[in-house]
Amino acid sequence: MKPFLLLLLALLIGNFTFAQEIPARWDELVASDFPKALEKSHKTCILPIGILEKHGPHSPIGTDLIHVREWAAHAVKEEYAVVFPDYFYGQINEARHQPGTFALPSKVIWDLLEATCDEIARNGFDKIIILNGHGGNPEFLHFFMQSLLNKRHNYAVYLYEPENDPEYAKEYRKMHKSDMKTDEHAGESETSILLYYRPDLMRMDRATDQSGANQARLPLSDLYTPIWWYAAFPNHYAGEGAKATTGFGKFITDHEIASFVKALKEVKADTKTLQLQNEFYDRVDNLNK
Repeated sequence: MKPFLLLLLALLIGNFTFAQEIPARWDELVASDFPKALEKSHKTCILPIGILEKHGPHSPIGTDLIHVREWAAHAVKEEYAVVFPDYFYGQINEARHQPGTFALPSKVIWDLLEATCDEIARNGFDKIIILNGHGGNPEFLHFFMQSLLNKRHNYAVYLYEPENDPEYAKEYRKMHKSDMKTDEHAGESETSILLYYRPDLMRMDRATDQSGANQARLPLSDLYTPIWWYAAFPNHYAGEGAKATTGFGKFITDHEIASFVKALKEVKADTKTLQLQNEFYDRVDNLNK
């Protein structure tokens, strides 16, 4: 009888502990748990940004969104932070000729991102980490963030940009099968990531239906033009997705998650960014006084 009672007690304690777990996703939180989530996260919110665009003939339109969503979800299991729901409003004009692309005007994505950050802050967060999963966003995001200094904000925004890890890069090169110079969009590495996270969505039998080679249709040097990507990759496919493997995907994602967890801990402990930001705003306000 005694062992049975001990087992029952253990189950009750386990269930109580489980019941006290606070979800990481914003949309899964109960409103009455929001204060606990703010405290547990150190007022830190992750804003994963993906996109909706063609990813070759074999990978889902939401590849970037799925990637960054899973990336954040795995990271917060190790280091808690609140994760904002699916956000796919970024720069993707170069893919408007392909079905399924969701491209909003530049002013809209700019205003929407700032309004989203403002709303996240209004709900109590003072640290927002942008976790970007789309290769067409960095220029937009850098300019957006620098422009935040144009007026006072009561929150800090951090854009996660991992530094090069020589040991990881060495092993990555060993495992990589295709030409690394052309592995850009829906190629071996990106396809491997989705094969690991969501194999059910992949159509690997179609990976060679279209060419992912650079068509080199614009012979210009030392010049930039917005049509450069279309000129090179009209199929919106750059690389060899057929050479992807689940094992390579796990290798990449394990490193991504571990690296981001390290940065997340740093942000949660950071007090200097907001302090310096407020000092800057104060000096701007008092410049001519």
